[in-house]
Amino acid sequence: MKTLKYNLIYRCIVIVWMAIKFIFKIYFFYFRHSIWDNKTKYKWDRLLAKMAKEYRVKAERLGGVLIKVGQFLSTRTDFMPEVFIRELAKLVDHVPPMPFDYAEKMLEKEWRTTIDVHLKSITKSSIASASIGEVYRAVLKDGTAVAIKVRRKRIEEVFHKDFIALRIVFWILKVFTNFGKKADLKALYSELVYVMDRELDFKQELAFGKYFKERYQDNQTIHIPFYIESLSTDKVLVMEWIEGAKITDIGFMRSHRINIEQTTKVLFDFYMDQFMNPGKFHADPHAGNILMQKDGTIAIIDFGMIGEIKKRDTEQFKVLVQGFIIDNYDIVVDCLDKMNFILPNADKKKLKKVIKETVELYQNGSIKNFNSKTMEKLIEEIRVIIKEQPIQLPADYAYLIRAIAIVAGILFAINPETDIIKWAKPKIKDWFGAGTIIKSITKQYAKNASEPILSYPRALLGFLESGEKNRTWDKEKEYYRLRHHFYLLIESISFIMMVIGIVIAVYGFSLALESIGIIGLSLIGVFLILINIILVMHYRMIRSRK
Repeated sequence: MKTLKYNLIYRCIVIVWMAIKFIFKIYFFYFRHSIWDNKTKYKWDRLLAKMAKEYRVKAERLGGVLIKVGQFLSTRTDFMPEVFIRELAKLVDHVPPMPFDYAEKMLEKEWRTTIDVHLKSITKSSIASASIGEVYRAVLKDGTAVAIKVRRKRIEEVFHKDFIALRIVFWILKVFTNFGKKADLKALYSELVYVMDRELDFKQELAFGKYFKERYQDNQTIHIPFYIESLSTDKVLVMEWIEGAKITDIGFMRSHRINIEQTTKVLFDFYMDQFMNPGKFHADPHAGNILMQKDGTIAIIDFGMIGEIKKRDTEQFKVLVQGFIIDNYDIVVDCLDKMNFILPNADKKKLKKVIKETVELYQNGSIKNFNSKTMEKLIEEIRVIIKEQPIQLPADYAYLIRAIAIVAGILFAINPETDIIKWAKPKIKDWFGAGTIIKSITKQYAKNASEPILSYPRALLGFLESGEKNRTWDKEKEYYRLRHHFYLLIESISFIMMVIGIVIAVYGFSLALESIGIIGLSLIGVFLILINIILVMHYRMIRSRK
């Protein structure tokens, strides 16, 4: 198995076959369930959960791109179901550790000397095991405690082999599924390759760490670890060892008399600065990467996953919010388009109409009266937008939405009484600055509009986090579309199997191996009959739609 794990053909077969199997399961489910009641939705969620678990198990066994794809897709709340996202999120903490012998050889190769030249000691058991690197605790000769991250065995080789399988999967999705027509798969594939290649290079992570160290050097409440550049390479990263507990460890904070409300505010300010202003942002802010130190300082670690907000996008987002303020949805749709949220074949007039109707659902209400029923109604309306309009978030915004949701969850986990709206208002005011359109409208209008302005993005975030769990399909149209793709898939597979049968038959009879030749003829016969049956059924379906 260890040898097969690095075999190109084996990995391609496992990955592509899993994708085909998932497509078949989805098609058969839609054939069997034409009415989407609560019972059907429950079965649908169970099917998705089962497929997601199978994917996670295979990803943990094979490693490589499967893990990174899973982690990447767990950020794509614009098209991934919540059930899948929950399961794929577990990939972060479930990666088998690699042998220390390999890590030691890698360190010696990169440092071009034995490890005892630089290290006084190092733990042989890793303290963290990620998809790309393994982390060990060590002490340098001068007594400095450090964390050493070592790239996993043959991970670059595995990644580039998996890119081939991934390209095949994306081709299948584009040709045989409706998803391939809804999403820009070429852009999605490019984003995946770019993100994964960047994470493979530890020098890039070092550069990100230095960026944040410099950006927040004057912030005494936030600590960014320093890096030992002389010992860091593209395969090894050496950084300051940080002692502390997870940010969500309330018991730790209480035992060290740390002010919980003040901690929450510090964390809020730190991430709001990244989310609202141009520059890079920490895209993986889970509790394990945010540590609370005994003196109350918050330490941020692991800068492997980083997103970026460009200045032009910040300006566009300001205009977007202003569009909501003055009820000009042409501005809203135009901004979404310029920020590459909308795919070229979107019906912008319909999108504008749906956004306007969605906002008007609660425009006269206050966020204080925002309840679960209102949220459910809003979510359902936004589902219509996602269903009917080709919308796809750029990778950085997928990361941004995920990061915002994670940070919000951490804030409320630490302090359930956190008043995010109160903290956000002055920052939003400063963010807009002077000379904006807000100053051209009356104070009263701005006051009346402020509540829905703040509540709309929050509701939108809530929906994007929930994904497409309970999508409501246009049943008849979608049913026939799925059947069409299903027939195409069966016809293609049958044709390929017939060609394989011909090759086997020719090979067998040319070498006087009759048993092999008969197997080839059997394949030809079986799939010739199957393809004729499917062609007739496909033709009848097409005729029935005319």
